[in-house]
Amino acid sequence: MQNLRVAVDVGGTFTDICIMDEASGLIRIEKTSSTRDPIDGILSGVEKAGIDLSRVALFSHGTTVATNALITRRLPRTAVVSTKGFRDVIEIRRANKEDLWDVYKDVVPPYVPRRDRLTVPERIDSTGRVVEALDEDAAREVARILKKRGVAAVAVCFMNAYLNGANERRMREILKEAMPDIPVSISSQVLPEIFEHERFSTTVANAVVSPVVVDYTTRLGDRLAEGGYTRDLLLLHTGGGVMTPASVKDFAARLAGSGIAAGAIASRTIASLCGFPNSIGLDMGGTSTDVSLAYEGQSRVTKDWHIEFGYPIRFASIEVLTIGAGGGSLAWTDPAGGLRNGPQSAGAYPGPACYGNGNLQPTNTDANVTLGRLGTSLAGGKVTLDPALARQAVEEGVAQPFGLGLHEAADAILKVANANMSDAVRLISISRGYDPRDFALVAFGGAGALHGVDVARELAIPVVIVPPNPGVTSALGCLLVDMQHDFSQSCMVGADEADPAEIEALFAELETEALARLAHEGVTEADIVLQRSIDMMYRGQWRSMAVNAPRPIGAIADLVASFHAEHQREYNFRRDDAPVSFFRLNLKAIGIVPKAELAVHAPTGATPEPASRRRVWFDGEGLDTPVYARDDLPCGFSFEGPAIVEQLDSTTVVPPGARAEVDRFLNIVIRVKG
Repeated sequence: MQNLRVAVDVGGTFTDICIMDEASGLIRIEKTSSTRDPIDGILSGVEKAGIDLSRVALFSHGTTVATNALITRRLPRTAVVSTKGFRDVIEIRRANKEDLWDVYKDVVPPYVPRRDRLTVPERIDSTGRVVEALDEDAAREVARILKKRGVAAVAVCFMNAYLNGANERRMREILKEAMPDIPVSISSQVLPEIFEHERFSTTVANAVVSPVVVDYTTRLGDRLAEGGYTRDLLLLHTGGGVMTPASVKDFAARLAGSGIAAGAIASRTIASLCGFPNSIGLDMGGTSTDVSLAYEGQSRVTKDWHIEFGYPIRFASIEVLTIGAGGGSLAWTDPAGGLRNGPQSAGAYPGPACYGNGNLQPTNTDANVTLGRLGTSLAGGKVTLDPALARQAVEEGVAQPFGLGLHEAADAILKVANANMSDAVRLISISRGYDPRDFALVAFGGAGALHGVDVARELAIPVVIVPPNPGVTSALGCLLVDMQHDFSQSCMVGADEADPAEIEALFAELETEALARLAHEGVTEADIVLQRSIDMMYRGQWRSMAVNAPRPIGAIADLVASFHAEHQREYNFRRDDAPVSFFRLNLKAIGIVPKAELAVHAPTGATPEPASRRRVWFDGEGLDTPVYARDDLPCGFSFEGPAIVEQLDSTTVVPPGARAEVDRFLNIVIRVKG
């Protein structure tokens, strides 16, 4: 019987595996060390967890392969073919800089060097009319040169191809005649949108990672099949859905950043189960913290993101803000004498001072150990912490330079870290027009539950939710997603000139493509959901915002009214007298994947005793604090802070003045006072 669902999230240090039994909804977890080849770590974890792959109904995977390839630039040789005169679009970029005032810091070079960017004569005008057909003799000469150079992938990027991709498609055919086995990405298929740099950049990113990702997914699929797995491997992409290896071949860059999307999905789902459609995810690990937001049950989506500054990847992505704040973040003093925290990190090795591997600078973990919030071991005893080394680092690194007591210094370290995370939450909430007081905070990751309540108090967030397995919540997110693809089409017209019938016809074309792709992945028509939106803006603007669109398109005036209301919510102003323009049509195509429900538990009425007690410092006062084992906490159990809850993959801090209760899904729901 195929009754298991397995999700794998590969991180830099650990590979997390989440196994759900469809019949009972019960979840068990496994952690194993990540390996140089991620596939070896995955299969090792599968074996360690005792998973019979022939019993697995779904295997979902969040991968960092595409992200790491772009960051490290370990990329196969790739070529670009563009319109004559436009070979340098991806190098000219937008002529902007990440740090406007640093004249010495240059943007990193493009993924494809100039010598591998070739051109052909062709021309399409701004209306989509073919002014000059592709010069096929020149195209065949380019194909001959690229074959001789042994390129592994090609990106075809022609001017105005977003309106008419005929010349790009013909160029692809000629390249395939000469090199039938290499992937060819064309911009009119990858991203049919105006703004040539963004379109070219996305297509190039898609091409350079395609050989890497296709090789990885093929090898992983083959090894899973050898072990008895008979279904499609599902791969999480940045848009918050999964796709099969069949789609990865054409849209490989969608996997860049897939790992962080899983945590956002899981936090949104967990909050909804607890009755909170508005939620903020705080995923704090060893090096960084990822912050995400869901409003009315939907994650915020953005197209403005990149792996390296200057080279945007314009696929729809769940908006996640990442900052350098984690358990290993270092406390340091800036030239002005101020205390700082991160983004520098001690990493997994040597790690915090309390690891005993030679690091002498204090970290957030050392501060938590000094304050008694962390005990003397992590990961079920696999990592031993030395409190004396932690205290020494805090004393020498912060207490003495600032003239503070030991516990004052440790508290100061954490307050700076919490302020950094609070600022990140403000950026993704208040600056987007959302009031944090209307949200629940889902604290997860290895260190999220240590800091969750303090961050919530800083922002007046009333509720903090700690999932049953905070350290592997991202892996759980891979089990909670559907097949999903995002399609778009430029539609630049004033609202006063827009014809509902023409817009409906354009949406119909997108839907035809969406239905074909989902059918190719084996999704039945009954399991398909199509969601429409239109990017709109006040005339004269160049930044747009998405407004949900009905099916079929009705009165244009209703869409304009929705745009005014959404603009008011996000920017706190509206201009009802200003003309509105349409910019882009968007279609989200979802193939529903059957999901097992999480196990529901009934209250037992039991009152567990603390596993131990220890002295923990809160706001400069050392309090005798009960320490509970997470596995001992039954559904319905409630307790007042101060309290510490320890488990294999995380530690939860419930400070004085907060009240915690274990809900029916075994989440710890903390009501924050003050």
